[in-house]
Amino acid sequence: MIALDRNASKPVSQFIKHHYRHFNAAVVVDAAEAYANHLSSGGKMLLTLAGAMSTAELGLSLAEMIRQGKVHAICSTGANVEEDVYNLVAHDHYKRVPHYRYLTPQQEVELLENHLNRVTDTCIPEEEAMRRIERIVVEEWYRADQSGQRMFPHEFLYKVLCTGKLQPYYQIDPQNSWMVAAAKRNLPLFVPGWEDSTLGNMYAAQVISGRVKNTTTVRGGVEYMVELANWYVQTAPATPIGFFQIGGGIAGDFPICVVPMLHQDLRRENVPRWGYFCQISDSTTSYGSYSGAVPNEKITWGKLGADTPRFIIESDATIVAPLVFAYVLGW
Repeated sequence: MIALDRNASKPVSQFIKHHYRHFNAAVVVDAAEAYANHLSSGGKMLLTLAGAMSTAELGLSLAEMIRQGKVHAICSTGANVEEDVYNLVAHDHYKRVPHYRYLTPQQEVELLENHLNRVTDTCIPEEEAMRRIERIVVEEWYRADQSGQRMFPHEFLYKVLCTGKLQPYYQIDPQNSWMVAAAKRNLPLFVPGWEDSTLGNMYAAQVISGRVKNTTTVRGGVEYMVELANWYVQTAPATPIGFFQIGGGIAGDFPICVVPMLHQDLRRENVPRWGYFCQISDSTTSYGSYSGAVPNEKITWGKLGADTPRFIIESDATIVAPLVFAYVLGW
């Protein structure tokens, strides 16, 4: 009779737990265990996406986190929202440049002339990705503009994904797209500073040209904050909400501010603080830097409590985030 290895069903999780014992590696395990404990005790999790996580294909693990109810809301840069969809429809046309550190300025010009926009070692094809999505989304902008309808940036993409207009162009398994998973669940999604994205630039161009008459057809940042506040006050009293932050910048700073806003600006009492906090960042701890601020600093702003479980993993999120997700998923 062959003895069964009880750990064989969780090879990634067991590998992490066995080998990641000290220093920064140990924090990966601590943060992942605390994430899992937060969920098992009935908590929910808001995840924030900065950097180029979608072009790094984080959807391979994040989509499953969404499907299994391990992520309950996302705050993302506009770039990460659109780049997941670009990868969905143009994956086979992407060009990888592993020697990107040694490219000459002339080689960069050649990529430009070939309409290949580089993100570190990966080039996004303009025509197959950006222009393909633009043509379809612009139709939705025009339709909304003419009817007087107003929607958030992500709602236009949710609509396009759910109606199947992009399916003929899929070049990856849609199971690996976090935006497809989010659209199917109508996951709360907040995209502050969306105008600082390719689609945001395209929308601005439509407004400048006069083809879109109403500049507020696509709803913006203040309305996103109102939506976030409404979601938080409806959710947090019933179940603690954790905060899992990938990178820094507006994707992280925008949502974490909702708690002090409710406390200090709206003068609301008994608003729960975030129930868990973890940030993955390779930013060096420094003075005056949001991305480099240690979690304890957030206590002074009323974002976290003294007893909030908090972790900072100083590493590359493209390496660490899938490992944390694998642990939480029991892979």
